[in-house]
Amino acid sequence: MRLQKTSKTSFLLAATLLTLLITACYPDHNQSTFDPQGPVASRQLGIFWWIFIGGMIVFVLVEAALIYAMIKFRARSEFDNPAQTHGNNRLEIIWTAIPAILLLIIMVPTIDTLFYMYEAPKLHQPNHTLEVIGHQWWFEFRYPDPNNPEKEIVTANEVYIPVGYPVPINLGSVDVIHSFWVPKLAGKTDMVPGEENYMWFEADVPGEYYGQCAEYCGTSHANMKFKVIAVPENEFNAWLQTQAASAFESSDALVQEGAGVFKSAGCTGCHATKTVVNKGSTGRVGPNLAHVASRRDLAAGMLSNANENGIVNDALLQENLRTWLQDPNEVKPGNLMSSGAQVYTDPDKKLSEEQISQLVHYLSSLK
Repeated sequence: MRLQKTSKTSFLLAATLLTLLITACYPDHNQSTFDPQGPVASRQLGIFWWIFIGGMIVFVLVEAALIYAMIKFRARSEFDNPAQTHGNNRLEIIWTAIPAILLLIIMVPTIDTLFYMYEAPKLHQPNHTLEVIGHQWWFEFRYPDPNNPEKEIVTANEVYIPVGYPVPINLGSVDVIHSFWVPKLAGKTDMVPGEENYMWFEADVPGEYYGQCAEYCGTSHANMKFKVIAVPENEFNAWLQTQAASAFESSDALVQEGAGVFKSAGCTGCHATKTVVNKGSTGRVGPNLAHVASRRDLAAGMLSNANENGIVNDALLQENLRTWLQDPNEVKPGNLMSSGAQVYTDPDKKLSEEQISQLVHYLSSLK
């Protein structure tokens, strides 16, 4: 019997350790919350340690009191009957007061952190404000147009921010509840259809930070990813100006043929190829494809176009575009393109290999 209990205890301990390992507790993991790279994430980690260490102290004290009571009041013979107590006002006040005090100790810094998370410091620049809209299963990002306050710049699945500046974020959703989460910069905040939510984050150092939808939202919830790319402010401003400009239009014959297929196949019904739109306008069903050839990933983080230095490889980009166009459902199960576009639902309108090649050349030219 004792051997069975020991085996069970060992199994539970092993399972607990394994769970910790696979839930991003390792600091060097891309999505580890134990390696904060911004003030919001650092503040949230501080609250975690405050509650965790406090909880461990309470646990040790309670277990010590339990062991003490077991030893002191154990039965020493079958006729030994400890003194019976029927009510003790002092004891009841103590065990009511202690949890209340502990709750206050946890509650005060937690509420303070919640208010800290909600509103960005007043130091942020107007063009740093970010609007994030959740779709099944990708993220739409909008920036104020630095050239026209009545316009916005739209992109998808890849967001640039300036290092060292707080970035206010307005969150929304067009379909179901999503959740915006960049573990190394800030904890998750829900994106609810018909409601606005707010948060902010800031990156202390340049780099790539991995983001993820953290609220189950359907078949490809696990595939709803994005990247936050933090760069110096001058690089951010240059990137924003590039996004505000029209994508490069090549005169190459194959590219022009691809542009024709893009229109005739109905791609323009869901995807725009211009980033600047009226402020507050409703976006397309699918991601904005202007400058898509400059993005480090395709399909919301499913296909990487870049090398280890973050530079887009044209050959890899074209290979990924071809993979996606041939069978988007294989890359991201349940996506709307597979179930809604006629070229995938109507056998008579299926794209030929030649048309796919033309589309690949056209899309890979949009830089």
